Amino acid sequence: MTFKAIFTALSRSQLPTSRSRGPGFLAALSPRSTAGLGSPHPRGVIHQSVLAGRSLPAASMSSSSVMRTDVTVHRLTKNVTLYVNKRVPPPPAMGEKVPFLEEHKPLMLMLPWLGASPKAMSKYCEIYFRTGFDVLVVESEVQEFLWPRWGLDNGKRLMDMLHSEPLVSRPLLVHAFSIGGYTFSNLLMLMSEDAQKYQELNKRIKGQVFDSLVLGSVDRMTTGLGKTLFPRLAKLVKFLSSVYFRLFPRQTLDYFNAAVNIFWNTPVKAPALFFSCDNDELSDAQTLDKLIAHWRGSGIDVVCQKWLTSTHAGHLRRYPQEYVSTLSRFIHSLPLAPLKAKL
Repeated sequence: MTFKAIFTALSRSQLPTSRSRGPGFLAALSPRSTAGLGSPHPRGVIHQSVLAGRSLPAASMSSSSVMRTDVTVHRLTKNVTLYVNKRVPPPPAMGEKVPFLEEHKPLMLMLPWLGASPKAMSKYCEIYFRTGFDVLVVESEVQEFLWPRWGLDNGKRLMDMLHSEPLVSRPLLVHAFSIGGYTFSNLLMLMSEDAQKYQELNKRIKGQVFDSLVLGSVDRMTTGLGKTLFPRLAKLVKFLSSVYFRLFPRQTLDYFNAAVNIFWNTPVKAPALFFSCDNDELSDAQTLDKLIAHWRGSGIDVVCQKWLTSTHAGHLRRYPQEYVSTLSRFIHSLPLAPLKAKL
């Protein structure tokens, strides 16, 4: 059995994901009990062809969407879920003549860490729901990192989805966690390869947030895979993945290097916010400082919130007030449709 097959088998059998937890995401958002409220989210209920229509069909809604009346769920693909926020948007500001239109409603593109639980992600989604965002959650799988070509293929499908109705006109805010930054780099690579095709999509990105970005050497990425997927076998996973990457450099390391290069020289010039800490073994603090300086030198407005000690992808839990207030100030500094005053 190849290394790739070993990792794939392990990830499918042991990796906890929100997809395996049924309606847990909405359950985490809802203050009510979930008992008797329906079956888990069906996989692949909506296919990409559905997006050709102006609005999503009612049949696409999960049965668990009744768990709260102000958020409905649309399963676009196995790994992509749209949470539509039905809360009434704020009225236009004094003197504002342009009405609030659905196509102007901001969409938050969430790229979680591997194995993120519904309960954990719901805390971030709730922040954006309170501000008037819809949320598009794009989950990654370990196979996308073991065979990066698959990650690019999934990125292409996501780009086409964002480039089609009913999402084509929506202003975007990207929020990537941990290795989700690598997922975003796949989108950046596609933008660079066909700048003309994705020019408008690039312009629609009004802001980008990176929480605990995995940054540094490939060694840090392999450490991250081990600690994220199989904490008890972290050293073994790190060893196996390191050997695997060196056995197939053209199919893995070359892609990673290209992804790192495009991230440093990103075509997206929207303002950015970084959450980080000095004791994060998956993110090299000095490399992050260099990246931020490089981005600022290229004209990107960058805001940083750094702690001396914290937890990888756990800053909201450790420092909730600082996290939310920093995120709130950043969001309200962006050129987005009218947002609610507080997160």
